[in-house]
Amino acid sequence: MLKTSLCLIAVAISTNTLANENNKNEYTSDQLEHVIVSGSRISENIDEVPASITVINQQQIQQHLKVSSELGSLLAQMVPGLAPNTGSSSNSGQTLRGRAPLIMIDGVPQSTPLRNGSLGVKTLDASAIARIEVIKGATSIYGNGASGGIINYITKQARSDGKPEGEISISSRFSAVKLAESGGGRIAAAVNGKLDKLSYLLTASYEENGVQRDAEGDILGLQYGLSDSETQNYFTKLTYDFDDEKQLQFSYNFYSSQQKTDLGDVTGDGNIGEKTYAIHVPLELQKQGKPQGPEGNENITLKYVDYALFENTQMTLDLYKQNIENVFFFSTALANLDEGYSGGQSVIKSDKQGARAIFNSQFDFENVTATLIYGIDALNDKTSQPLVDGRVWVPEMDMESVAGFLQTKWVIHDDIIVKAGVRNESIDLSVSDYQTLKLCKTVSQCSVPLNVRGDTINYDATTYNAGIKYNLTDAFSPFFSYSQGSDISDIGRLLRAATVDDIALIQTQASIIDNYEVGFTSQFENVRFEFALYRSTSELGTSNEYNEVTGVYEPVRAPQEIWGYEGLVNYTITEDLKLSATYSYVEGKNTEADDYLGASQISPPKATANVTWQTNDELSLAMSFLYVGDRKRFDKNAQGQYSGDQGPVSSYNTFNLSGQYNVNAKWSGYFGIENLFNSDYYPARAQAYTYGGYNIKGLGTTATLGAKYQF
Repeated sequence: MLKTSLCLIAVAISTNTLANENNKNEYTSDQLEHVIVSGSRISENIDEVPASITVINQQQIQQHLKVSSELGSLLAQMVPGLAPNTGSSSNSGQTLRGRAPLIMIDGVPQSTPLRNGSLGVKTLDASAIARIEVIKGATSIYGNGASGGIINYITKQARSDGKPEGEISISSRFSAVKLAESGGGRIAAAVNGKLDKLSYLLTASYEENGVQRDAEGDILGLQYGLSDSETQNYFTKLTYDFDDEKQLQFSYNFYSSQQKTDLGDVTGDGNIGEKTYAIHVPLELQKQGKPQGPEGNENITLKYVDYALFENTQMTLDLYKQNIENVFFFSTALANLDEGYSGGQSVIKSDKQGARAIFNSQFDFENVTATLIYGIDALNDKTSQPLVDGRVWVPEMDMESVAGFLQTKWVIHDDIIVKAGVRNESIDLSVSDYQTLKLCKTVSQCSVPLNVRGDTINYDATTYNAGIKYNLTDAFSPFFSYSQGSDISDIGRLLRAATVDDIALIQTQASIIDNYEVGFTSQFENVRFEFALYRSTSELGTSNEYNEVTGVYEPVRAPQEIWGYEGLVNYTITEDLKLSATYSYVEGKNTEADDYLGASQISPPKATANVTWQTNDELSLAMSFLYVGDRKRFDKNAQGQYSGDQGPVSSYNTFNLSGQYNVNAKWSGYFGIENLFNSDYYPARAQAYTYGGYNIKGLGTTATLGAKYQF
């Protein structure tokens, strides 16, 4: 904790010696759609950002909530460059431009990059989110884990200036293919108000799923499944305004989502087209172990903002604490029959404590406005992956990091934007002596446990970014950007598969990602276009290779190159009828072996379309379309089968429909239909992942009916 303590002292000193931005900004709801905070850690207009940005606004979130509360499917529908939804509680394989994104709530990291379990997307209920900001491409501005970019959930603020305001919604969700046992329910409530200088917001949601059925009426397989799942989220935000310039904010978030079922899997073989599905089975054949999913993750944040620390400077200080326990499914791959273990169940545990000081100073010169964002970040992250039965699979990793950063923005003649920044990060990662776990695929096919000597590994990285955007005309605004990210993510995977007896000899080096992007935006009277080409390279990537002797997938670190393009069009057909459409393509290779990267990183081409129609003051409708294309890059192995994450992906498409009818100013009813035409398909990940139990079909036609009361 030495580094963290030193940084906390530095933060305290900084409050007396450093600075931040001028006046407190007020934005209308329309303006908020064009404002982001994630890219530079301050509020700025999208038109002044030389990079690809996606903002999912409140209306889009509410429309999707009528169909599904799963944020993974919302992000897949709205974000070009993000891989298709997995149809499960895990976002494994749902990469952003071929690399892992960092999931955040109000800038606080939710991912567990030291042992990435790919569960970060499910950390907050959609009803607590005001908007979602997605910054694409490697960035180090928030530290470790953002090799693919940032997905930042911006939570709601209190809106009422006086008496309490709020809403309550209740809905039921069920299979339209086969109703039996599929009925589920959801209730969500929110209240906000203001008492003198104190404003408050409280949201709560509880959702219980019935069984989920595919297009043939069969229950979806249970691995990372959502059948019989129970999800609850409680979020509160308290804000105290000392005056017009000084504000103290406290927020707390509790999130739990676990599958509690008496079903069991009938495991099929994806190589011969057999799906995995679930049925009622005797107790001894039911899913073993604890319920899988986040067991009760908590976040606490305390933030102080002075909007006018000096005449031209704003200051933000925050402290945060986080506790995460993500429980995984029982797996026979964690067996050791010699010691009496027929399998095992792992838990990723992560405890984070952080402190940050951010300052934003603005200076006006003749024809030039300069903005400087600078500060200090400190983080202590303790992450491990033990088994529920007490065995240690991944030992505790104790990471302490301190980073200083400077980001500059220069607006020249109101139409040329130049950005440049630097971040220097120092990381100490400590691991005690440990022994790798003996795992047996069969009685005779076992890995050999190895005693590994612990150590403290030091990482020091300086990363840079630069970009330029020229708002030449509304019809053509080109940009170019270069950004670097420093990534030591998923060290836990390397530790658990160690093949040397000293941690210092394991290939735990940080990976530096270089990201290049060029694109443009075009705005005409009723149409907006966005287009970007990108390329990212890294000298060390993390992929997996199957060891035929031990039956274990082991990490392979090799140089990688990922490239692609994406486009978006928004068309306001009439004031009441709007269309948005996207297309994205990504590809990547291990450049050392000249081999294509598998589906854990690279997704097939994706196209989406969304239409909204406000038919009159009472009725609104929305239709969404998702197309996933082919990706068939790999050959079968010597046994005539596809292996790892290299299965062929065949194209499919789905439609969703939703609508709302406003009875009066307070009451409204709504409906949503997921997979409207009952498309019978395997999601992209289910096709590409040949690991046991992943070959689960997509959700069949599923309907939601609900009502909302506002006061």
